Amino acid sequence: MSQVTNIDDVPQVMGDDGQFHAVDEEVDFSDTPFEAWFALLFFVALGLTVFYQFFTRYALNDSAAWTEEIARYLLIATVFTGAAVGVAKNNHIQVDFLYRHMPNWLCRALAILVDLIRVFFLGAAVVLTWQMMGKLGNYQMTVINLPMNIVYGVVLIGFASMFVRSLWVAWVHIQRGYTVLERPESVMSDR
Repeated sequence: MSQVTNIDDVPQVMGDDGQFHAVDEEVDFSDTPFEAWFALLFFVALGLTVFYQFFTRYALNDSAAWTEEIARYLLIATVFTGAAVGVAKNNHIQVDFLYRHMPNWLCRALAILVDLIRVFFLGAAVVLTWQMMGKLGNYQMTVINLPMNIVYGVVLIGFASMFVRSLWVAWVHIQRGYTVLERPESVMSDR
């Protein structure tokens, strides 16, 4: 972190008139993956469900029984659709410390291996989720009379989206000739 030696070098937010003057940057949603909008919808539905649960429990003293189960399923939906956004932006947790100290050829080989493992893992998760949905059949939710495959269907869609996005990320890495593991300062929008 650099030291500021002169107070005039710091951006001023307080004007000479004593008023606060700050300008926000323009908000741009153009690079937002479409999965993020679904995750946002699930998150808003989760928030409304939890608020309704809180209101009925503490304000009305008559808790709605269905809210806890539905909130759990909405949280699952939020996580799996949100994870697809993480794959699309290629910003899941990663350790790049070793990549700074290895030869370039080894970094490249390991980065390709990481992409392949991610693609195969997510592909396997799609297949296994599909198989589990088949075994569940018409198993019902506990409180609400709906099939559990609705929940697992959202999980399947989340895994499928992550799988497709992981293929896309691997393709971008092949085209660029490097991954974010090799160059941590890069992002997916750089091409």
